Order: sequence, then structure tokens, then C-alpha cells
Amino acid sequence: MGTSKGTPIGRRGIGLAAGLAALALTTTAMSAPAGASARSGAQTATAATKSALACGDGTANAEAVLSGSTWTARNGSRTVYTGTSMLSAMQSAVNSLTAGRTSKQRVVVRGSGSISAGSRLSLPSYTVLDVCGTVNVTGSGSGDQAVVYARGVTDVEVQHLTVTGAPLYGIFVRNGVNITLGQIDMRLSRGLGIRIDNHGDRSVRTRNVRIDNVYVSGTSTHGVETYGLDGLTIGTVTARNTGHSGLLLNDTINATVNTVDAQGAGTGTGYAAFRMANRNGRIGSGYPTNIRVGQVIARGGGRGVFCVSESGGAVIDRVDIAQTGNNAILIENCYNVNIAAQSGSVTGPGDIRIAARSEFPNTSDITIQNLRVTDSAIRESPCGINTTFRNNTLVNSSQSIC
Repeated sequence: MGTSKGTPIGRRGIGLAAGLAALALTTTAMSAPAGASARSGAQTATAATKSALACGDGTANAEAVLSGSTWTARNGSRTVYTGTSMLSAMQSAVNSLTAGRTSKQRVVVRGSGSISAGSRLSLPSYTVLDVCGTVNVTGSGSGDQAVVYARGVTDVEVQHLTVTGAPLYGIFVRNGVNITLGQIDMRLSRGLGIRIDNHGDRSVRTRNVRIDNVYVSGTSTHGVETYGLDGLTIGTVTARNTGHSGLLLNDTINATVNTVDAQGAGTGTGYAAFRMANRNGRIGSGYPTNIRVGQVIARGGGRGVFCVSESGGAVIDRVDIAQTGNNAILIENCYNVNIAAQSGSVTGPGDIRIAARSEFPNTSDITIQNLRVTDSAIRESPCGINTTFRNNTLVNSSQSIC
């Protein structure tokens, strides 16, 4: 073990790619996720253009509008609901859309109101929802209740949504294809912000998911979580004081994330601003590079970056991590992971650790590079296989590697 100030530290390479082009995703035009069809790519570009519009702009097939204390839902000249319930007005507007449709129809909600945590707005296939107002969630509930819920669906889009209060889930999608979330703002007091998974039928992955921009705070668990996805594109996840991870990817493949920006994510826990778990990035029996992240910014919280439980196939171009309560970076039983392919900084007290548990194959093919490490440490224990440390500058920091 040695300590140095301002000294570049190098170690032999192992042939992993050392650099990827910086991601240039925006909310108005991002590339389709890997594996998406030409049709899906065109649809993604169209969705991005729509989500860039101001809330409520454009043509709606149905509307739910608040005037005074009365909600009215209309589809063309038809009034399909009048009353005091925001949820009933929204659901009535959705239900008024053409049955059995095979192309998207759009509902615009104009106004703010409250719904119960024990209820949900259900969206069927080929539905676009644009909520121009705030949904405040009160009371309690159980199960998979969510402000917006979709299961076994194709072509569902939420262009704008603002949620406050205490939902079980802000948005919950189970087994879907072509799912688009635009501008999402969730300032919560408990619950999970967004969960998208395939747990209705795990033999079929949820495919072609796009999330443009999410701000999420105050959850009792994760900000954004995926499980069982193939094809994910995320612009920015901004997480503030989430109970667990800011962004958690489980068993997700072919993912591109521009930015994770977290403060206070998972304080007092082992969770992280950005976490990969449960064979995330594993394709077949291997770990080709298929998880690409532009940058992870973490301040405080639990960990900054955490890869665990046979995950990998990941490149993170840039990291900026400081003041984490646990490890700044922990790579445990992961494979083919490249940290700071372009540049990065880690400031303690959290350290950088390569580790492994005995119940999984040993950590292998990890590259830690291009980092300025201040008031921290780099540790490898136990020794990984084909681990590379190169071009790291240690400032008042130690290094103990194999």
C-alpha cells in the first residue's frame, strides 16, 4: 500500500475499450435503444418532439378539465364525466377513446387535484397522457397502486406528469412495449417514483422504453427502477434524498443513460446514486458492453456507483462523486465494467473498492481509470481477474491493489 500526492498511478491494460464517445442525448432528439426496430426508432423521435412541446399543446382526442371545483371530461362534443373526482375524470377521458384502436390517441388533463394512494389511473395500449397540473396523493394503499399504471400494453406515452404526496408508485409499468415517459416531476414523501418491469411474464422482456427527464425526491425507496428490460434510453434522472437508489437497473440490457445526478440517494444504506444488480447487462451467458452511461454525479447519500450480483457489460464515461457515506464506487461480482472511460473525480471519505462474494464467480475484467482521487482510497480485495487501474491521480489517498 502506498500514499502519494498528485502522483499519476498506472497499471498494465487488459484490452478493454478505454473510451467511448460522449453521449449527446437531449429531450428533443435521442437515438433509439439498441435493438429497436426502424419503426420504433421513428416512433421514439416523434415522441421526443411531442414531449418537448409545452404541456397541453397539440391535438387531444379527449380532455379532463377542472373549473372551480368541478371536473369535466369530454371527448369531442360528448361529455363523459362531470363531478369532483380528478381520478374519475381522467379515467373517463381515457375510457372514452376508441376501443380496440391500433394507433395512439391522446388525453390532456388540465388542472390539479388529489387521488388516493389506494387507487390508480389505468392506461391501455395506444394511449398518450399529458397532465398539465399536479396530482397529489393522499391516504394509504397496498400492492401495485400507482398514479399512472399500465400492464401488458403497447405504445403508451406519458408526456408530462407532476406528482406530490405519498403514492405507492408514481408510475408503474409491467410488461410493455414502446413505453415513453417525457417530463416527469415527483416530489414525494414516500413510495417509489417510477418502476418499469416484466414481472407479469418474466419470459418476455419489456422492450423499447424511453425516459426523457425525471426529477424525483423524497421517496422511501428508489427514484427510478427497471427490471427485465431490453432497450432503454434515459436522458436525465435527477434524484434528491431518495430512500434508496436514484437509478437502479436490474436485469436490464441494451441501455443508454445520459446523466444520473443524485444528492442524498440512499443515505445510511448500501444503495447508490446509480446501481446495477441482478445480472444487469448480462446477455446470454456473457457481458458484452451494452450498458452505456454518460455521467454519474453523486453527493452524499450511500454509495455513488454500485455494481453487484453478476452484473456488468457497462461503461460509465464520467463520474463526479463526493462525500458518500459508504463506498464511492463498489464493484462486487461484476464483469466487464469500465469506470471513468473519459474522466472523473472521487472525493472521500468513501473509497473505491473491487470486491467479491464467494457465492458468485469472482469479479473480472474491471477497469478503473482517469480518476482524480482525493482523501479516499482504492482497494482491491479479494483480488479480481484481469483488473486494470491506470491513469489515476491520488491526492492524500492510498492504493492497495493486487
